[in-house]
Amino acid sequence: MQAPGAYRQPPCRTGGQGWFARATLCKAGNVSDGRLSRNTPDAIPASMPRRNSLASRRLHACNRAVEGRMWLGPEESRSMSATDIQTLSSQAPEPRTREKLEGGHPLVMESEFEPAGDQPTAIAELVEGVTAGEQNQVLLGATGTGKTYTMAKVIEATQRPAIVLAPNKTLAAQLYGEFKGFFPSNAVEYFVSYYDYYQPEAYVPRSDTYIEKEAQINEQIDRMRHSATRALLERDDVIIVASVSCIYGIGSVETYGAMTQDLRAGRECDPRKVIADLVTQQYRRNDQAFRRGTFRVRGDVIELWPAHLEDRAWRLSFFGEELEDITEFDPLTGERTDKFEQIRVYANSHYVTPRPTLQQAVKGIQEELKIRLSQLVDEGRLLEAQRLEQRTNFDLEMIEATGSCNGIENYSRYLTGRAPGEPPPTLFEFIPDRAIVFADESHVSVPQIGGMYRGDFRRKFTLAEHGFRLPSCTDNRPLKFEEWDIMRPQSVFVSATPQSWELEQTGGVFVEQVIRPTGLIDPEVQIRPVEMQVDDLLDEVRKVAANGYRTLVTTLTKRMAEDLTEYLHEQGIRVRYMHSDIDTLERIEILRDLRLGAFDVLVGINLLREGLDIPECGLVAILDADKEGFLRSETSLIQTIGRAARNADGRVIMYADHVTGSMERALKETERRRAKQLSYNEAHGITPETIRKNVADVLEGLYKGDTDTARITAQVDKPMVGANLQAHLEGLRDKMRKAAENLEFEEAARLRDEINRLETVELAVADDPLARQSQVELAVEDSRAAQGRSSAGKAGQRGGNVRRRKRKSR
Repeated sequence: MQAPGAYRQPPCRTGGQGWFARATLCKAGNVSDGRLSRNTPDAIPASMPRRNSLASRRLHACNRAVEGRMWLGPEESRSMSATDIQTLSSQAPEPRTREKLEGGHPLVMESEFEPAGDQPTAIAELVEGVTAGEQNQVLLGATGTGKTYTMAKVIEATQRPAIVLAPNKTLAAQLYGEFKGFFPSNAVEYFVSYYDYYQPEAYVPRSDTYIEKEAQINEQIDRMRHSATRALLERDDVIIVASVSCIYGIGSVETYGAMTQDLRAGRECDPRKVIADLVTQQYRRNDQAFRRGTFRVRGDVIELWPAHLEDRAWRLSFFGEELEDITEFDPLTGERTDKFEQIRVYANSHYVTPRPTLQQAVKGIQEELKIRLSQLVDEGRLLEAQRLEQRTNFDLEMIEATGSCNGIENYSRYLTGRAPGEPPPTLFEFIPDRAIVFADESHVSVPQIGGMYRGDFRRKFTLAEHGFRLPSCTDNRPLKFEEWDIMRPQSVFVSATPQSWELEQTGGVFVEQVIRPTGLIDPEVQIRPVEMQVDDLLDEVRKVAANGYRTLVTTLTKRMAEDLTEYLHEQGIRVRYMHSDIDTLERIEILRDLRLGAFDVLVGINLLREGLDIPECGLVAILDADKEGFLRSETSLIQTIGRAARNADGRVIMYADHVTGSMERALKETERRRAKQLSYNEAHGITPETIRKNVADVLEGLYKGDTDTARITAQVDKPMVGANLQAHLEGLRDKMRKAAENLEFEEAARLRDEINRLETVELAVADDPLARQSQVELAVEDSRAAQGRSSAGKAGQRGGNVRRRKRKSR
């Protein structure tokens, strides 16, 4: 009988050869004949059975280990000893069956609120479904009804690990913050794409243009990804908030879990072997600049900064060949923070590969290269053959010399031991069978999963056809929708507008949550003619701004959003626009500035739909609502209407000359929900109240730096301002202008902020000469908050950041 929470060990036919049989022998699979089908391979490999859990996937992985023997050959396989196989000094056990060092913690939710409205019924039904083993459930939750709270309650009640899928990074960050607040003592992790900027490798045959891969990795997100995968293998109380990009390949769980070191205080341990193993795990020795992913050696002491820790490191103290002590310390101050009896060191990369695996991968790549070159020469495509030979041989030399190369992910088939067309290893291979998947905003996130594979395949097919990559590069890909559907454990699809696919999985049955704990009801919707929509909107905007609320306006095109912003700006309205050409971080800043009151109107297209939590929104205006299509579909209209549902005075105006089918269905659904909400409020004597919510600074860490000022012990005296404040301010203004003339914009901005701060202090003291210092500092903070930091989306700025970058590059 399997213990609750334990990983299920699949039957294996490798004769108990440990992780090597799963990771090292399992190389390359079957080399293809070098031919690339022009048809997208949508079918799942026949060897992959349908299932509703992860067990058969792991059985399949074990079968691959047996098939991988053919690459060594019978004689070579028999002749290889355990010494030849090992890459670390000690053999690691199966990662899923070994003891979890931080296991046994219950999931405990902390909240000052109790379930209200529809939440108690929804929580009970979802928990009952999970406990009964239902594979699919749908939560139809209206905007503002507390869907995140309901998910957290289900996780606490079932005591199961969970992965929450979000359609974009912005919504994932919002969910991560909310779950972090609900489960402060548990492992809430964040797993999204770690690229700040990513330009994939591509080739355009029409213009004979090759685009090289460019990427900028965010180190903080990379750390959080390591923390997430480690938590899945070391803890039971794990909640992973992930974007849909988690269906892209990472290293296999067998290799990643096997490339670990278990160190225990008081045991014999050769420090030279520990250092050699750290190098194998891709940690870099740096005795001068100690940072994450490095280690340093000081006599009998090894100090290691693990890949998953942000501001803590480990110190290993040796006495001869005995590990005397394991302590945790602050790398900045050197202060000791904790002591451990045992630690487990994971690799510095998800793609770490043992040396025997690399050697076998090189052989497989060389064989495929030989077949592909023969095919290209026979077809008379000598240019493609020469290009492929040069590029692949250079990559092979880099792999043999350094263990890696630029674009090594294109050889993932050989590095992970997968057969052609087999699913890549993803985050879903790390999660246990008993986990729950919550697909938030499922009407967006589920179609995203289905759409990622095809575009990726077409780009890599073109590269392989013209000799830039081997045909096996197409196996470095995201999961197909069918593969994801097979691999996912029990799932709950959460949306205010669930689509047909989710409802088909549950036979049309769903859990409804439309009554808000605050008593707020869905907003009233008015329909007005299109002819005078801009002038009417201008009048409404002024009324809403006079009441202290904000307005959201949705248009059909980017150009229309920019033109409307220009017009409203000329009429004296404080307005910004937001569309896809504006950077993600700028979008977060724009929404923050809107809530703080830096401007009153935000014009957008499709970004003003799911996940926006703006209680200050008093009006949502939908221009050209009768233009039937994706942007004015039933789902889009319902989601857009929901943006005004967090304010008791919220209204929605649709500008349309006739009522389309989508408008009719959206209005009918809104009225149904309003009737149910009004009936509930009347029965319980509830008066709706606008949500009061502080404006959280999502990017606080970016602007205040990564250093925690509470950990700095040095004292620095503040400069004293002279008696004549106006003379000092004039001097600062002169310095600011000179810095701007010299193109020293950062210094000019710093001086500008200092001038604003001093002026605010002067005003505060003039109003109250006996004001306390805390009141003065509070006035300074309030003045800073109301200014707004973002410069994107202003009138006169066409195209956002993307177009400005293009213009600058010219």
